[in-house]
Amino acid sequence: MEPQKRIPANGPNGARMTGENRRLQILRVAMRLFSQRGFRGTTTKEIALAAGVSEAMVFRHFATKEELYSAILDHKACVHETMDPLQVVAEAVAAKDDRAVFEGLALDALNQHDCDPEFHRLLLHSALEEHELAHMFWEKFVKRVYRTLRHYIRERQSDGAMKNVEPLVVVRAFIGMIIHHSLNNNLWDRQQQLLKISNQAAAREFTNILLHGVSVEPSKIGGRRKITQRRKRSNK
Repeated sequence: MEPQKRIPANGPNGARMTGENRRLQILRVAMRLFSQRGFRGTTTKEIALAAGVSEAMVFRHFATKEELYSAILDHKACVHETMDPLQVVAEAVAAKDDRAVFEGLALDALNQHDCDPEFHRLLLHSALEEHELAHMFWEKFVKRVYRTLRHYIRERQSDGAMKNVEPLVVVRAFIGMIIHHSLNNNLWDRQQQLLKISNQAAAREFTNILLHGVSVEPSKIGGRRKITQRRKRSNK
């Protein structure tokens, strides 16, 4: 177990922190420790020590552990009931620009995962430990994303723009590509030795696969073979 990093009790220049700043400091310390050690391996006493405050101060800002867990999701903007998961691509949704919708969502998610791998690890710990935070994240964020994307896909199916495939299968495939890519980059292959690709390129290619697949239409295969054969003859 790595040694705890103790954070000064006061703010810059020795000034005392405001109540809100102190609460945010404790929250950030808790997230860091949870992501490193899991929830079962982290006590409020250790959080207090790392934050440079008393354990009583931790409970003053977070009366219960449940309140602390809710604050973590709130800090990550995951529990706002009024938040629309498609807000970042609102213009594309209004224009029914499917490519812009899915590519924009993918790029936004990949960028967030890159900027905050700590939260990614924290969620994995919570899921593996069957912790309450995992259930809260699923109920308050993941299910809302699924419902919102399902609604959009159903509308586009009604418009005749998408095939009649179960929308939730489409959502699962789309999110699966993004999550697996981020897990590889943040946990197993941080140097991107297996696949080195920018977030922009990954978002674009994931969207291509989602909307068009990877198979070539049979009617086009013959034409491509002829082009390939001509190229081979010209290179001889």
